Amino acid sequence: MTSERTQAYGRVVQTLDELGPTKLQPAEQRRIRDAADTLIFAADLGEARAALLDMGQLAERLVSSGRWLEERVDRLIDDLLGCGPEAALEAA
Repeated sequence: MTSERTQAYGRVVQTLDELGPTKLQPAEQRRIRDAADTLIFAADLGEARAALLDMGQLAERLVSSGRWLEERVDRLIDDLLGCGPEAALEAA
């Protein structure tokens, strides 16, 4: 684990604290936190794959529903990718 990964994790948690209660349903908040937890502890892309796929689907739903702007979703996804192993960033 690197300091960059822990900083990215902190940004995800901050996003959940600031926007979660008003812009996300409880189940969506849990999915994001679970994905961040999975990614921060993942040693390789194989361990992170399911979480990344789930976050891609959630991101698409948030944008298509108009609840989040694409830029905000992109920042969240970037932070989630930053939580994961280096291979997750390269794969994105």
